[in-house]
Amino acid sequence: MVYAAQGAVLLVAVLHLYIMLLEMLWWDTPRGRRAFRLEAAFAASTRVLAANQGLYNGFLAAGLLWGLWLAGQGEPYRGVETFFLLCVAVAGIFGAVTAARKILFIQTVPAALALALVWLSA
Repeated sequence: MVYAAQGAVLLVAVLHLYIMLLEMLWWDTPRGRRAFRLEAAFAASTRVLAANQGLYNGFLAAGLLWGLWLAGQGEPYRGVETFFLLCVAVAGIFGAVTAARKILFIQTVPAALALALVWLSA
């Protein structure tokens, strides 16, 4: 169960690294515009805002990777992983309410499942 939990945490971290890249580097490219369904002019005019948002997603991923690193060292990790998974889940809920409902399924559901696995693996 521990491996499943840590694997789920890793998947959420990788997802947020990908989102970071989409928002920081690829926002106004065809890939980024397709992912977020953006018009070219809007993407160009909001590039800096998206990069800022992407940085936050990078911090979420870094926190999850920190938790995985702690687990690999035999150190207490559940608190770190819990905090960052809750941050991801809350950000997903906010995004679903304010931007697009699909964010709930892309961000909150995987974080909630990973959180449940982390606590069930104790």
